Amino acid sequence: MRDRVDALVRFFETLTPQSVADLPRFYAGDCRFKDPFNDVRGVDPLQSIFSHMFDQLDAPRFIVRDRLLDGQRALLTWNFEFRFRRWQPQVVQCIHGASLLTFDATGLVSEHRDYWDAAEELYEKLPAIGTMMRFLKRQGRPQTPP
Repeated sequence: MRDRVDALVRFFETLTPQSVADLPRFYAGDCRFKDPFNDVRGVDPLQSIFSHMFDQLDAPRFIVRDRLLDGQRALLTWNFEFRFRRWQPQVVQCIHGASLLTFDATGLVSEHRDYWDAAEELYEKLPAIGTMMRFLKRQGRPQTPP
């Protein structure tokens, strides 16, 4: 299983618009993918998600930080770096997250669940909504006595 996870990590760390077509080498045809924005079943919708990522962002890339293996499951922690095309394109953004992967008997990913905080990692970085999100976050903090 370690070799399979290592190959998948290499795939994601070197992902390009062209290599999105290679997802079936790693994912089962009826795989499920879920993240804060998507919940899809099947390798074709998964390919569409990654293709859309390349259409919307400049220089997206994954950097896997840690990997834990447990039988047919793996947990990866990662940084996702990118630049917005339309807003502050010179600033590299970073989302910190984790993926829980379940592999089937043939070694293909049958379930892929991404965990990351969309409010903190993305919305707070956007122009108008970010101001509101940061304000709401400050309002929710307990006040310290003088």
